[in-house]
Amino acid sequence: MPESSPPTPQRCRRLFVRVVGRLSGVCGVMAGLMILVSVVITCQMIWMRFVLNASTIWQTEAVTYLMIGATLIGLPYVQLIRGHVNVDLLPMLLPPAWRKRLALLVVVISMAVIGIMTYHGFELFHVAWERNWRSETVWGVSLWIPYLAMPLGFGLFVLQLLADLVASWLCDEEILEHGEFEEDY
Repeated sequence: MPESSPPTPQRCRRLFVRVVGRLSGVCGVMAGLMILVSVVITCQMIWMRFVLNASTIWQTEAVTYLMIGATLIGLPYVQLIRGHVNVDLLPMLLPPAWRKRLALLVVVISMAVIGIMTYHGFELFHVAWERNWRSETVWGVSLWIPYLAMPLGFGLFVLQLLADLVASWLCDEEILEHGEFEEDY
């Protein structure tokens, strides 16, 4: 008789949690594409400089903005797949009920801190938009474009954290739980 695999846990069926999860997935794809484009631009820059012996104007700045944007836009996706760095020494010492309470507290505090970062990121984006700030390079890109990644990325990260909180409360999903010590190592 073949061994049956353990049942896979049911994902939360709440519309909000599903929509935010899909949005976070789209953010992951966008971040990946931004990294891919930055690699292509870097290759083009190397070709221009070392093969054609031509100068480059916009490439370094574009790659920098794309990588920062990919990092910020990718935040919700990394949260969705639980890819952020975890320090789980204290949670592993706590009983399961206290472990979940600690995880909920950490998510709420994280939402508050990242919410503040979202607010100030939006403020910076808005000032750059209103005053038509441009970079002080030959390319002179409008700075509101790269600055938009801050409120967008942090705001979507807070939204994903909220979806995690909703899924934990309303769906009995163990998304905030840590694994067993033996499984992690």
